[in-house]
Amino acid sequence: MATTQEATRPPHRLEDVPGWFPVLDQMLFDWFLNLQETAGTHGDLLEVGVYMGKSAIFIGRHQQPGEKYTVCDLFEGDAPDDANRAESTKSYSALTRRVFEENYRSFHDELPRVLQGPSSLVPAEVAPRSCRFVHIDGSHLYEHVHGDIGAAHDLLLPDGIVVLDDFRSEHTPGVSIAAWEAVLNRGLRPVCLSTQKLYGTWGDPEPVQERLLAMARERSDCHVSVQEAAGHQIVRLKSHGMRAPEFPPSRHAGEAATTAAGTAGASGASGAVSAPASASAAAGARPAARRGSRVRRVAVDLLPPVVTRAIRNARAARS
Repeated sequence: MATTQEATRPPHRLEDVPGWFPVLDQMLFDWFLNLQETAGTHGDLLEVGVYMGKSAIFIGRHQQPGEKYTVCDLFEGDAPDDANRAESTKSYSALTRRVFEENYRSFHDELPRVLQGPSSLVPAEVAPRSCRFVHIDGSHLYEHVHGDIGAAHDLLLPDGIVVLDDFRSEHTPGVSIAAWEAVLNRGLRPVCLSTQKLYGTWGDPEPVQERLLAMARERSDCHVSVQEAAGHQIVRLKSHGMRAPEFPPSRHAGEAATTAAGTAGASGASGAVSAPASASAAAGARPAARRGSRVRRVAVDLLPPVVTRAIRNARAARS
């Protein structure tokens, strides 16, 4: 769980945003969304449960012209029942709409449409058969997840993808029951499983499974297995040293680089006195006993030219 300080610190990279979005799922979100876009599929995007915005920010990069993107979360609002209120207080007390929106705006110029309240708001606010991709990561209580899956069924295009988070965790049995109930009794067909999420469709999963298997088997960083259960083919994927897909840095990363360059320039202009301190700071993670001339030489090589010249001039004056 993120602290308030972590939640409010401006993120420079996607991984700086607090939350749970494993690298394998980042790869899979990217792959499914790119597959839809390459096929010319247009449809809206929906995420139920955003926390600090990590996966919402990722999905937002795939919003195409003319598509709507909606997110829904209680944030600091009132929960619809005592059980949901207790869940929110225990797990999401640091979450506010302001924090989510600031994180999202760090990476995107415009916010998605934000619904603040329980996920039961979604069916009345999102048009039926309008979505190509729905990510459900809200309440872990069975009654709420059951309703969210029913809403996804009504909102998705025929071959749209729904992603159910925490379908197998020991602390979220309500999600597990609702997910597999949907597979057994409500027509949901699994496409694949990651260690954390179930990817499914109410369309035909076989064409996308074939392409997914072909992609995964070509990767050395992805373990693949295929199982049969209750008449369903289930593709299981597991990361093996996988790296996250490339994601552009936030606008704060550019501001930080500009600030660092300005600070380095100011240090060089003031002479040689402050430059060795910068070199020492760069080596601060090392034990003091291992610092010395070698560290200073490395630091000089890495510092901006204006600082390097100041250090070398000072050394020449002392010699």
